Amino acid sequence: MNLYKIFAVVAMMTLTVSNGTQAQQKAEFTLQDVIPGGKNYFKFVPKNMSGLKWWGDVCIRTEAKNIISIDVKNGKEKTLVTLDEVNEALINGEKPYNISYGIRPLQSLMYASMPWHDRKVVTFIQDSDSKKSQKYMIWYDFAQKKIVNMFCLQGENPTNLDFCKENGYMAYTVGNNLYVANKGDYSKMINPVLTGSDNCNDKNGLVYGQSVHRNEFGIYKGTFWSPKGNFLAFYRMDQTMVTDYPQVNTTTRTATLEPDKYPMAGMTSHKVNVGVYDVRSEKTIYLKTTDPTDRYFTNISWSPDEKEIYVIEVNRDQDYAQLIRYDAETGDMIGILYEESHPKYVEPQKPIVFLPWDDSKFIYQSQRDGFNHLYLFDTNKPKEVTLDLIEGMDKYKEYFEVKQLTKGEWLVQDILGFNVQKKEIIIASTEISPLQTNIFSININNGKRTLIGKEDGNHRAQLSESGKYIIDSFNSFSVAREISILPVNGKKGSNIFSATDPMTDKFNMPEITLGTIKAADGKTDLYYRLIKPVDFDPNKKYPAIIYVYGGPHAQLIHNTRFYDARGWDLYMAQKGYVMLTVDSRGSDNRGRDFENCTFRQLGVEEMKDQVEGAKMLQSLPYVDAEKIGVHGWSFGGFMTTNLMLSYPEIFKVGVAGGPVIDWEYYEVMYGERYMDTPQSNPEGYKRSNLKLKAGNLKGRLMIIHGGMDPTCVPQHSYTFLRACINAGTHPDFFIYPESGHNMIGAERVHLHEHITRYFDDFLK
Repeated sequence: MNLYKIFAVVAMMTLTVSNGTQAQQKAEFTLQDVIPGGKNYFKFVPKNMSGLKWWGDVCIRTEAKNIISIDVKNGKEKTLVTLDEVNEALINGEKPYNISYGIRPLQSLMYASMPWHDRKVVTFIQDSDSKKSQKYMIWYDFAQKKIVNMFCLQGENPTNLDFCKENGYMAYTVGNNLYVANKGDYSKMINPVLTGSDNCNDKNGLVYGQSVHRNEFGIYKGTFWSPKGNFLAFYRMDQTMVTDYPQVNTTTRTATLEPDKYPMAGMTSHKVNVGVYDVRSEKTIYLKTTDPTDRYFTNISWSPDEKEIYVIEVNRDQDYAQLIRYDAETGDMIGILYEESHPKYVEPQKPIVFLPWDDSKFIYQSQRDGFNHLYLFDTNKPKEVTLDLIEGMDKYKEYFEVKQLTKGEWLVQDILGFNVQKKEIIIASTEISPLQTNIFSININNGKRTLIGKEDGNHRAQLSESGKYIIDSFNSFSVAREISILPVNGKKGSNIFSATDPMTDKFNMPEITLGTIKAADGKTDLYYRLIKPVDFDPNKKYPAIIYVYGGPHAQLIHNTRFYDARGWDLYMAQKGYVMLTVDSRGSDNRGRDFENCTFRQLGVEEMKDQVEGAKMLQSLPYVDAEKIGVHGWSFGGFMTTNLMLSYPEIFKVGVAGGPVIDWEYYEVMYGERYMDTPQSNPEGYKRSNLKLKAGNLKGRLMIIHGGMDPTCVPQHSYTFLRACINAGTHPDFFIYPESGHNMIGAERVHLHEHITRYFDDFLK
């Protein structure tokens, strides 16, 4: 869709939550009502139909007391399983599959699964009665009304559970060790025992079966079952060479050192290997990869016949990626299938996916034309091609015939699966607007795309096993929640749930508008969200606050409920503030060039764009131009601090949460992708080092930090305080002892009370 059409869609979405005459009689909300963790928070979010999932092509809903099927054509419901019958089988069933095995009665079926479309079997995880930290996997056959399998996940607090329905095994981790189990009380530890302790690797820096590279490159797990379940690929991470960051726990009588392994930019990073465990022989081999020093092993996938493993490998500089094929039996490298480079960075986020009807073809996702799109590789047609897409920019080398399946100034966000019968791919994309996610089917042969579901809104979908249907859950600025079962041919389906918004029903809400302004480059359109105070009076002058993030892989404005405005934004509007958010250059879902214009100079172009937002505020007749504040967290904390120090004539009050102060203190993978190393980019690191600007502070700045933040370590804030002391300036500081990068629960309400008080004291 061209930009004109996109902006037309945006224009249609520029609606308001009106506070008309009837609204005057409505109540005011509190932070307890609108902040996650607040006592009343869940009372005031749109109701949801939770527990929806697929059993083959049968839609089911798992509730506390029942598992219910929902007819895909008419939405009619039928009870399949009850909690009472499952517990009857547990209590009075055959040994050893009963409660005498040490299992507590089941309290809820909410998290149950039905993995096999052709078997009437429900699986669930339950705690042991005698050891609360130990868990069992239980299989209940509701045709026979009995437990048919039960096995123990040994050790305390098993995590990273990865069940393989093809072989019935569960892979899981305890501490830093990796196990598999499928029957009885016996679990096989895959990694070797280096000492007599099951938790031996917790102390020596070796980690098995968990995500690596600090969850960058789309990595979110550490185990990968082969298609038929005969093998388990897994990550092995060696952190012995990584510097310990000295986190301190102050809850003990004498504060206790609890270090994190934290490789900072330019420093020694961990090493990763990929292991392959053979379920039948119980033997493990490791892929014979290039030296794992300063190399990232991302996006692991299997060939359909289980003979080969594919890994997208990225160099330490993150400007060169290779898709490499390995022999799963020997670990030998078979060859390179694709190479891609860029002078700034490459960023593979998704593993390759084979076509289920053709084992010789797979899909690779790349931003090589500026937007993330799908490319079909045919391994039966060798064809070596080397191309420069743009002179001096992208370079790639193909070793097989490649067909680009999607193209345009929009991006594919995810592959949901396939409709094998129609030979279609089901994707999520931003084709309609960068402000939303829509679901499409794509015909492999002719490239035709068919929209599934409504054009409006942000859609999340689950694809049925055959790929014929999706469960579509969507909301938009005008729709609180709507859930439907839809055929993937684009035709009308069955709506099974709709909800109104209890906030707008009960409370006096502010007016929210969406629009665009020009970026500091004078040509790029940026989206903004503006919230006017409740009971807005155009003749008054109001203080204004910019809520900011501004960094890669984040977008603060979508066509969703309140255009993604957070509860705190609404609360501050109720207290009489104008609230503005601008998604500046450097943020997500606008293409590679929009994001990477900040390369090697984080905080420069993004700040210029935020200043354009501030200028827009100052031009509004109802905004007090001398009372502009700014607040953000993490990268937004960096932006907040930077804006306060760089533009003190504009920004008078700021609250920076978990801020990056010096990118030399940030971790390797993220930091070096966007800034290179301190050794290779000293000027860039110097320019973004906020300690060097500490003397510029003129307004009121509050720094807030989690006392054991493992993402943006507390050293950032501590060193900034020292720099301010040396410079004779006076920021304020608040710490949440033992908290991490974000505050949760009741602590999150306290956090927003504290932020609100600061703006009330110094900006209002």
